[in-house]
Amino acid sequence: MFSKDAGVLQGTVELLVLKRLSWGPMHGYGIASWIETATDDVLCVEEGSLYPALYRMVRKGWIKGGWGVSDNNRRAKFYKLTPAGQREFEQQTHGWLRLSHAVSRAVTATDLPVAGAER
Repeated sequence: MFSKDAGVLQGTVELLVLKRLSWGPMHGYGIASWIETATDDVLCVEEGSLYPALYRMVRKGWIKGGWGVSDNNRRAKFYKLTPAGQREFEQQTHGWLRLSHAVSRAVTATDLPVAGAER
């Protein structure tokens, strides 16, 4: 449903990458595949969005990249979470849960909330 053309927020991709890497190192294709599977194919992160996000995250010190061999015996760059990335993941997760709860509450409201004073 969502793709790079739909303007998936940069921060959402970063949070999902951090989540996947919290379980251990993974190459870019594996990260993208996990995001699709974990979101029941709602989010499809294309190479043109994923790799710039990975490079930004390396520059920020949240992840590190290194070459290795994938399950299908191909050379691939694997990314792993740094301690700074783990802290960032925890902060972003807290913020995302707070925001998503607030938005869900608003869009599922069945009654107009009563404000303290009319404007």
